[in-house]
Amino acid sequence: MGCCANAAASTWIAAAQESEFTQLQGFAAGLLKDYDAVRHGLTLAWSSGAVEGTVAKLKAVKRAMYGRANFDLLRRCLRLGN
Repeated sequence: MGCCANAAASTWIAAAQESEFTQLQGFAAGLLKDYDAVRHGLTLAWSSGAVEGTVAKLKAVKRAMYGRANFDLLRRCLRLGN
C-alpha cells in the first residue's frame, strides 16, 4: 500500500461523487470530511483493529451483564474470555 492506494481512493471518491446514487454521494462526502484518516488507514502499516476488537468485546460483555454485576465481576469475565 502506498501512493497507489491513495490514488485509487481518490479516483473512487471522485467517481462516487458523480454517481447517480445519493447514498454513494453521501458516503463519498463523509470520506472527504476526514480524508486524512482515510488516507492514513489505506497507506500506513499500523492498525487499531486489535484495540477496536477488545472494545467491542468489552461492550458486548457489559451489555450482557447489565445490572447484574459490579466492576470486579466484569473485569473477571473479560480476562477469562466469557
